[in-house]
Amino acid sequence: MKFTRRTKSEQKLEELNEKSLSELESFFIRPALRENIEIIKSMFQDCSDFVVREFQLQDSVRACAIFVDGLIDTKEVNAALRALMILEGGEEKVEVIESEILPVSQTNKVENYKDLLEAVLSGDTGVLVDGNSTALCLGIRGAEKRSVNEPEGEAVVRGPREGFIENIRTNTSLLRRRLKTPKLKMKSVVVGKESNTNLVVAYLDGIVDPVLKDEVLTKVENIDIDAILESGYVEELIQDNLYSPFPQVQYSERPDTVAAALLEGRVAIFVDGTPMVLIVPVTFWMMLQANEDYYERFQMATLIRWLRYIFLVVSLITPALYVAVTTFHPEMLPTTLLLSIAAAREAIPFPAIVEALIMEISFEALREAGIRLPKTVGQAVSILGALVVGQAAVQAGIVSAPMVIVVSITGIASFTLPHYNASISLRMLRFPLMFAAAFLGIYGILIGFVIIMGHMANLRSFGVPYLSPLAPMSVRDFKDVLIRAPWTDLKERPGFLGSQDELRMSTSTNDRSKS
Repeated sequence: MKFTRRTKSEQKLEELNEKSLSELESFFIRPALRENIEIIKSMFQDCSDFVVREFQLQDSVRACAIFVDGLIDTKEVNAALRALMILEGGEEKVEVIESEILPVSQTNKVENYKDLLEAVLSGDTGVLVDGNSTALCLGIRGAEKRSVNEPEGEAVVRGPREGFIENIRTNTSLLRRRLKTPKLKMKSVVVGKESNTNLVVAYLDGIVDPVLKDEVLTKVENIDIDAILESGYVEELIQDNLYSPFPQVQYSERPDTVAAALLEGRVAIFVDGTPMVLIVPVTFWMMLQANEDYYERFQMATLIRWLRYIFLVVSLITPALYVAVTTFHPEMLPTTLLLSIAAAREAIPFPAIVEALIMEISFEALREAGIRLPKTVGQAVSILGALVVGQAAVQAGIVSAPMVIVVSITGIASFTLPHYNASISLRMLRFPLMFAAAFLGIYGILIGFVIIMGHMANLRSFGVPYLSPLAPMSVRDFKDVLIRAPWTDLKERPGFLGSQDELRMSTSTNDRSKS
């Protein structure tokens, strides 16, 4: 009979071990400490970093602390345990211990294993006391983290030098320092059956559209995956059109950029373990704007914005245009230029499309190599590749000098775009446009351009048309798209975001500034 009871207990523990944390919500903490320790040790068997520290309060009340070595602040945990061990009066109620004994500012009471283990695996210290079916989670985390530095991917000439890091609470504090208001709400969500990654959905209450906020929260909460290791996982799982080449979610590692987005009525998603914070919704024109546009004077910002628009077109169609003109429409070129190009291409054994593909693929390979290699080596490889290989290819008669110039201009133009994921989209679309130009000339480019515009017109980012405010047209919002109007004229938030509070600046402030 005794053998049968032990077997059932073991079977129950085995069943428990097979469950993920999210399935332990209905599994409550036992009043008997011995039973809780047995369950926890069974679940974390062969986990050398998981510590179960048993001790006694005064009057022989048994208790234990559980934590993950490396995720806690050892000094703070020792101070908390010392306070419990020298407890006078033999108090054993968790509620009294929390309110009168523990020298810890952030504590949380939990009643089931899901909440307890999620907190402990995130860096909290769990305390269980014999005779209590409630456990305490002490927020004394102390894992190693890097310092706050300037983000390398979003460097600016003028603006803050702080960037997000991999710790989610450091990141939310950087945002809170810029938006010191109780309207800034941050809702926590845990996603990933195995990773149990902490996500925070941030928005400004009273400004954000409630429908947008609910949609973001619903999509995030409905994510059912084993692990979230980077914000890119979340981005792909919540975007409206999975197969579109255009990004429908913006990301940034700058707190000022995220704060500005929330002030427009957008929503930010922080993911623990990555410095990249997602921002939704996003439009095509937002991907062509940088935070520095709003720090410089409006005349300079407008000029730079138009330079980006011009180089956007240059980076998208220049190779295709070269292929089309040299293959089908040489009469479009001035005679002198035509003769020069013809002389340069005379010894080239390939048609223009093959020549363009060789150079574009080589350029993309050099760019990738420059990014992946160590910084000291990567820069040297890029320069050697561009100068030595390019020059050698021209002298060997594999590609012509005009094609090298075209690809170089295209590469420089693509670097003017402030967002990397927008630049990737153009890099991808450049290739089908080159094929279209090789088959149909200028008409192929026009057909490809119409298809791209039609796709963008049908695209949505969390319900917001991707080409807003140009399609559908909203003249009121042109002053932050076609130009960057002075701050005195930007008194309203973007209308297409459906913000509850459309005014961001009082009319009296506007009048005083103009006078």
